[in-house]
Amino acid sequence: MSTNGRGRASRSTRRAGFAGLAALASLALAACGSSDFPNDPRPPAPREISAKVDSKRVVVSPDKIGAGLVVFTIANLSDSPVRFSVSGQKTEASTTEIQPGMPANLKINLHEGEYQATVGQGAHPATLTVGPERKSSENRLLLP
Repeated sequence: MSTNGRGRASRSTRRAGFAGLAALASLALAACGSSDFPNDPRPPAPREISAKVDSKRVVVSPDKIGAGLVVFTIANLSDSPVRFSVSGQKTEASTTEIQPGMPANLKINLHEGEYQATVGQGAHPATLTVGPERKSSENRLLLP
């Protein structure tokens, strides 16, 4: 680096440095405007469903929803451990063992169709009807 007599970089050296920085900044900004990523709408907001399990039956509420991500909150009100399962045409999921008096969660993406919520201990299963996909959560305020 050339310096003038006082230990400072010469004016031409500083200009070359600024030109190099400007070139790097323009390359970095050019990469930000790529059109490779379309602006797809957001998926529907997850739907919360409550499930109650006792010794006689399984109850889900609501029992009719639109397709999309669903979060089941399950309360085991029976006297024995249970394994909550949801099964349908192409989808099947279950929880780990839920102890009596304890809650659990199950997150599952449901498609249109009929589903059964069971615990496999002779308790009457619940039926869940899933309709067409819910609307996008795009432009909805106050969502988590």
